[in-house]
Amino acid sequence: MVSVPGGSVLQNGEREASEPVRAEMHSAPEPPNGDAKDKRSKQIVWRNVILMSLLHVGAVYALFLIPKAHPLTWIWSYLCFVMTALGVTAGAHRLWSHRSYKATLPLRLFLAAANSMAFQNDIFEWSRDHRVHHKYSETDADPHNAKRGFFFAHVGWLFVRKHWDVIEKGKKLDVSDLLADPVVVFQRKYYKTSVVLMCFVLPTLVPWYFWSETLWNSYFLSSILRYTISLNVTWLVNSAAHMYGNRPYDKNISPRENRFVTFGAIGEGFHNYHHTFPFDYSASEFGFRFNPTTCFIDLMCWLGLASNRKRVSPEMIQARKLRTGDGST
Repeated sequence: MVSVPGGSVLQNGEREASEPVRAEMHSAPEPPNGDAKDKRSKQIVWRNVILMSLLHVGAVYALFLIPKAHPLTWIWSYLCFVMTALGVTAGAHRLWSHRSYKATLPLRLFLAAANSMAFQNDIFEWSRDHRVHHKYSETDADPHNAKRGFFFAHVGWLFVRKHWDVIEKGKKLDVSDLLADPVVVFQRKYYKTSVVLMCFVLPTLVPWYFWSETLWNSYFLSSILRYTISLNVTWLVNSAAHMYGNRPYDKNISPRENRFVTFGAIGEGFHNYHHTFPFDYSASEFGFRFNPTTCFIDLMCWLGLASNRKRVSPEMIQARKLRTGDGST
């Protein structure tokens, strides 16, 4: 989440080299005992706390610049937000984490660039941790375990070191498909450079160059405010969508259906459905309704840039609702 010198990325206090990924990175060191694990997961990473605090202060300041900015800057900032969101939802999440559809090289390149604009860790690390989240949801191996409270699930998990179980379980997962994708490996290798260009330079320069917006307004609106909002709507999937809402598909798991999160995260709030049927490319029973990410993937299929969308049959959905749902709709 936070860039550091030396061509690496700092996530929860862990240094992870942004050089090409190799298979030997999955060999796990001997884990500590239980007390050491818990103590480690409570060690505050002050660097992240300070940088995230400054980022949010900058975003609040940016709100006061909105009336002074050119209307085209507002539109551009929103378009950057949509691209940022797609880099996570259609890219790191539905394509690379769950392999719920297939994408051609041009689409994968676009989604990798959009993912760098999102600046939420490179595709490899995001997808690996997300697979851990699904397999060990609401346990110490879950990077943003909602049982540790709303704040921890939302942003607090970035303020402390990863629990040892997250690291240990993550290194045991099969991520050979990610390592086999040259787009994933390339983006990880040049992640720091791609983040600077896509998350900050490009969003700032376009309004300045094309309609003479001030660099100050461009930077705070199209980069800082847009980035902060995109972070928080993504975090709401980890926090609010694991605590608030109904569970029509599986009442025995924590994830919920949350329409507010669905709106903000362009279709990612149907979370009880998604954790019940994680392989469904739409991440929802309702297809493209209230789901801009699904609309995007469908459009890419129509253009011939995506294919092999995986879907759950209506019969399977109804049978699961009757068997484990909470009776809501």
